[in-house]
Amino acid sequence: MVISSSSPAVAARCAHVRAGVGVVASQNVTDPALGPLLLEAMAAGATAAEAMAQITTGRAHIDYRQLLAVDAKGNVAIHSGAQVLGLWGEAAGRDCAAGGNLLADEAVPRAMVQGFELATGHLGDRLMAALQAGLAAGGEAGPVHSAGLKIADRLSWPLVDLRIDWSENGPIEALAQAWDVYRPQMMAYVQRAEDPTQAPSYGVPGDE
Repeated sequence: MVISSSSPAVAARCAHVRAGVGVVASQNVTDPALGPLLLEAMAAGATAAEAMAQITTGRAHIDYRQLLAVDAKGNVAIHSGAQVLGLWGEAAGRDCAAGGNLLADEAVPRAMVQGFELATGHLGDRLMAALQAGLAAGGEAGPVHSAGLKIADRLSWPLVDLRIDWSENGPIEALAQAWDVYRPQMMAYVQRAEDPTQAPSYGVPGDE
């Protein structure tokens, strides 16, 4: 998943992924506990919609939350409560969902979905295309200060977990740069974890 916000360290609170299960964004007056709860429900066999119903029904303060879930089969569920802040929007697409609050334009999520669906390449490339499409469509009404990209693969730990926790000068651009640097190296880090004897050297000082 990919996310940005005017708040600091947005990905630390809002981005939740699990290999073979799905992805969740828990945002807008965020309750970070809702992400793991949705993932647990999907891991137990619930679809994204079933998990969303389980977690949101009767829960205190749920009107303040905006939740997006995509399960391992590409099913999508979105909850935007009555107390979502400012101008907000949501959109669902093929294997993807987008949502936002305090937006400059309610069409931003739709632009993100279109950006994702039209992009090619690695999932990270497509997610970054979606984030940049949302920014081009107006993004958040105020300045954005943090952004993150998080991707699960077959491992118990994220294949990608890149964060710009605070920037005064364009966290989305900084995240794109971090992804460009990390992308060609990421499988080597998997290799280092699984079989260090076959891992390549990057020629850093002290690595003979």
